[in-house]
Amino acid sequence: MATDASPSHPSNLPSPSEAGANAGSGSESSPQTEAAATPPAPANAVAIRDMTIDDLAPVFHLGEQLFQNELYPTLYRTWDEWEVSGLYNTDPEYCLIAEVEGEFAGFVLGTVIEKQMTYGYINWLGVDHRFQRRGVADSLVDRFVERTIHQGARSLFIDTDPANEPAVKFFTRKGFDNVRRHVYMSLDLGQHPYFGRLIDYEQDQVERAARKHRRRAKG
Repeated sequence: MATDASPSHPSNLPSPSEAGANAGSGSESSPQTEAAATPPAPANAVAIRDMTIDDLAPVFHLGEQLFQNELYPTLYRTWDEWEVSGLYNTDPEYCLIAEVEGEFAGFVLGTVIEKQMTYGYINWLGVDHRFQRRGVADSLVDRFVERTIHQGARSLFIDTDPANEPAVKFFTRKGFDNVRRHVYMSLDLGQHPYFGRLIDYEQDQVERAARKHRRRAKG
């Protein structure tokens, strides 16, 4: 996998955050003037690179910090180490890492799906609290979108916990719309008239097997 911190969009196009900034200005500069006027990149600029196997643990642990049960129970239930490693193994080109001054700052994990149309899908997006409000999420999503477009995607989808208002506001600002609420339902199996008895039966079988094993071990 190639690793680079430079924008992947064509050099003659503005970045997503710059698009429209100079529209209608009516003035042009020579290439020499533009080069001379371009300031150096700030020391705390966000660098985006491909995820590597060494990033699996940092990504998982950051997700554990962000997707807490008391805040976002739906995200908490589906986030685990297999989610991270699975996406990395199947769609490595859509697993990206953000760094600020060489420090791990965030990640985006996603995929491209081809059915009747080709579309990108962001499974997970996380930014370390220390680096929030510094353009990390914007940089991650913009690079992800560029890669999905290169693969033929013409739409992009995301979903999140309805209680995750910061994420809803962020993606709304990025141009996402058509917000729909998920419906989540649960079933307490222990209280169910049939499945509750099945659980009791299974537990009894386990206890019986354990007692037999202890008796054989003593004999």
